[in-house]
Amino acid sequence: MIKSMTGFGRCEISEAERKFTVELKGVNHRYLDVNIRMPKKLNFFESSIRNLLKQYAQRGKVDIFITYEDFSEGQVLLKYNEALAEEYLKYFKQMEETFSLENDIKVSSLSRYPEVLTMEEQSMDEEELWHGLKKALEGAFTQFVETRIVEGQNLKKDIIGKLNEMLVLVDKVEERSPQIIAEYREKLETKVKELLTDTQIEEGRIAAEVILFADKICTDEETVRLRSHIKHMKSTLEEKEGVGRKLDFIAQEMNREANTILSKANDLEVSNYAIDLKTGIEKVREQIQNIE
Repeated sequence: MIKSMTGFGRCEISEAERKFTVELKGVNHRYLDVNIRMPKKLNFFESSIRNLLKQYAQRGKVDIFITYEDFSEGQVLLKYNEALAEEYLKYFKQMEETFSLENDIKVSSLSRYPEVLTMEEQSMDEEELWHGLKKALEGAFTQFVETRIVEGQNLKKDIIGKLNEMLVLVDKVEERSPQIIAEYREKLETKVKELLTDTQIEEGRIAAEVILFADKICTDEETVRLRSHIKHMKSTLEEKEGVGRKLDFIAQEMNREANTILSKANDLEVSNYAIDLKTGIEKVREQIQNIE
């Protein structure tokens, strides 16, 4: 089942006194390009998050936004550095004696000096933290994939419709070819008769000229290959996933055949059909750019 590279997912998980919220969005990109925004305390999970996402997406530019809230008590510890406080007091005493100043230091002022009292976060249980974060990630990633599948099916339907329109144009090119040759023969005979009014026309020479002309404008090989590419693209759209690059390659081959038909065209109608084919192929390629 094909997937679009455009998608969105969100999941919120609350466990005990922790809450994780994960949101992500994706757009088309040649490779898998991941950008993660999350609290610093979760940074050591970045590699695990990227590896987990690879199980859900192969291509696309994906932005992941993670928020984390901890409502538990005792998250932060107040630490008192007695040795440092003693060091401060020692130097204050020295300054008092050296400069004959009053030593007016109080506990309240001493506690405000750098590093005497510090706030320190308690260490977290990484396994427990990852358990909650992973559940939120998996929920968001699953929703992300679901939206990509829905969009992928819409793309598939649109592409198949465009391929069917192209088949109609191929039919018209094939139907027009014999008419072009017949019209050319008629014009050639008329021109020869005008030039050689009293001379018998050599049918063999006219037939040879018509054959040369027919060979020059013949697009049988191109239309056959174009039909084959259209059929191949339809069958590729039925494959499970990861077909974006393959579809793009097929579209390039289709465009090559359409270009050849246009270059061989010696008829306004065929030229217009070839131009319409190229336009249709370009529209298909635009849609393919969104397929994973």
